[in-house]
Amino acid sequence: MKNTMGLIFAYQNDELMRELTQKRALSSIPFGGRYRIVDFALSNMVNSGITQVGIITRNNYQSLMDHLGSGKEWDLSRKNGGLYMLPPFSQSEGSYRGEMEALGNADAFIRKSNYKYIMIASADSVCNMNFDDALNYHIEKDADITIIYKKGKFERQNEHENNCFIQCDADGRVIDVAVNPLVGRDNLSMDQIIIGKSLLETLIRECASHNMYSFHRDVLQKRVNDLKIYGYEYTGYYAKIESIASYFQASMDLLNESIRQALFYQPRQIFTKIRDEVPTLYQNGSDVKNSLVADGCVIEGEVENSIIFRGVRIRKGAVVKNSIIMQACEIQSNSQLEYAIIDKDVVIRENRKLFGYKLYPMVLAKGSVV
Repeated sequence: MKNTMGLIFAYQNDELMRELTQKRALSSIPFGGRYRIVDFALSNMVNSGITQVGIITRNNYQSLMDHLGSGKEWDLSRKNGGLYMLPPFSQSEGSYRGEMEALGNADAFIRKSNYKYIMIASADSVCNMNFDDALNYHIEKDADITIIYKKGKFERQNEHENNCFIQCDADGRVIDVAVNPLVGRDNLSMDQIIIGKSLLETLIRECASHNMYSFHRDVLQKRVNDLKIYGYEYTGYYAKIESIASYFQASMDLLNESIRQALFYQPRQIFTKIRDEVPTLYQNGSDVKNSLVADGCVIEGEVENSIIFRGVRIRKGAVVKNSIIMQACEIQSNSQLEYAIIDKDVVIRENRKLFGYKLYPMVLAKGSVV
C-alpha cells in the first residue's frame, strides 16, 4: 500500500470493559497467550506495506507504550516513517466525544504527512488481512471513502454498543448507514476505513467548526448521498472485542484449529513484543487438554479448554477449565476455576472454588489475592 499512512484508534470501547481496562487501554489487553489486541491492527498495516502509523490514544496508555516501544518488532523503528504515539494534548482533553474529535487532536500529524491515502483502523478487531485489495478497490471505484465490512447476522448485545451497519447497492456503493440499531443487521462495519488525506483534512475542519464529533453519524450518515462511499467485504475470520463476553469468546475461538490457522498460520505474520522465556514445565501427574499454554509456565495440575499466558504456575490438584489465566498468576493447590478471566499477577489461594458462566465469565482484577 504505497502512498498510504495508517492511523489506529487505541482506546475504542474502553468504558465497556472496565474490569480489564481500569489501568490499561483495551488495545493493550493481553490476548491469545502472548499477544495484545493492538498487535492485529498494527501487523495488518505493516503486512500491507504501510510504513508510517500513528496510534491515537486517550488515557491509560502507559501499558500500550511499554508494549509498542519504538516499534522495532513491527519493523517501524526507522528514519523515514515509523511508529508515532499520539496522546491527547492534555489530560483535560483526554475524553474524546467521538472519532472526529480524536482525529482533530491528530490534525497536525496528518497535515505534515506526504501520503495520498489514510488507512484508519480500530484496535478492537481480531483478524489477519491485507489491505492491498481494499485499496485497489477504493481506487478502481474512485471512492471518497471505503468501509471494510463483515457480512453476517449480528444481534445487538448491549445498549452501550456503537456499531455501524451499512447497506450497499449492486455496485457496492453505500446507500444506508445505521448506527447501533435495535434489531439485528447485516454488513457490520469493521471500523477500518480508507479515505483520501485531503478529504479527511477537510472533514476534520468541517466537523470542528460545526461542533460535530462522530465519524459514523456526522460523516457517514449525514453525507452518505454527498460522498462516494463504498463497502468492501472481508471474508476471513473477524472478531470485535467490545465486552467481556466478546473477549472471552474470541479467546476461546483460538482453541479451534481452523481459526488459529486463519489468524496465525498465514504468510502474513502477527507480530508482537518478543520476550525470552524458558519452555513450560509439565510435572508428573499434570493433565492438559485442548489448551494454549505459553512459555515459562509450570503445570502440576489439570488444564482443559483454557488459555494460559507466560509465567503461570498451576500447582498440584488445581483444576482450570474454560478459563483465561494471564501472565505471572499462581493457582495454588486444590483450587478450581471454570469460566474465569484472571488478570496478571493474581494469586488464587488453596482450596478456592471460583465459577462463572460462559456468557458472564468471572473476572479478577490485576494483582488480586483471593
